[in-house]
Amino acid sequence: MISAQDRADARVLWDFQRMGHTPRPCSVGIGLGSHDLGVAEVTAGLYRRGLLPLVVFTGATSRTTAERMPRGEAEHYRERALELGVPAAAVLVEPRARNTGENIRFSRALLAERGIEVSSVLLVSKPYEERRAYATARRLWPEVEVVSASSPLTFDAYTDSIGDPRLVLDMLVGAVQRLMVYPARGFMIEQEIPGPVAAAYERLRAGGFTGRLVPDTS
Repeated sequence: MISAQDRADARVLWDFQRMGHTPRPCSVGIGLGSHDLGVAEVTAGLYRRGLLPLVVFTGATSRTTAERMPRGEAEHYRERALELGVPAAAVLVEPRARNTGENIRFSRALLAERGIEVSSVLLVSKPYEERRAYATARRLWPEVEVVSASSPLTFDAYTDSIGDPRLVLDMLVGAVQRLMVYPARGFMIEQEIPGPVAAAYERLRAGGFTGRLVPDTS
């Protein structure tokens, strides 16, 4: 059961994760793999607007995507982008990454192997992981400018579209936890967590939304 307080706290985390960047032309767009094909749709839209000369879709499978994306997240993203009019020649697929750090590192390596110079990246993620993805990219690829993008859906519209509110709340809590613990592990840059965000996170965590927490933390 998800209470009104749970939803209110989730909206606090949701709003915090949104970076508020304005999409602009970049060297490449990178769509981070997940259960959400909306990432591919947003990336395709940015390509059609002329903001991207090239797209990389990155992602293997996970426990949430093994059944719905059996060919791998990046491949399903590619197929959706092609359906939406992105030419195959403009799409690269990175099929091995299993977390955000690998998404960034493997995409960077793929582009380097192809001899593609990158000064800026339009990084497309799920709405509730914009800040996590941004902080990871800034740590692992510090020489490029990172512009974050995601679906403009509200929290309520997004959870309705996914059809699994608990999954979204678990993911939100896990994304904020990583902002707290991953900088010390060298996985992302440090970012300030405002008091209201920390309080909402603690209430949701205490309420049992712990399905995407990383282990061995306080």
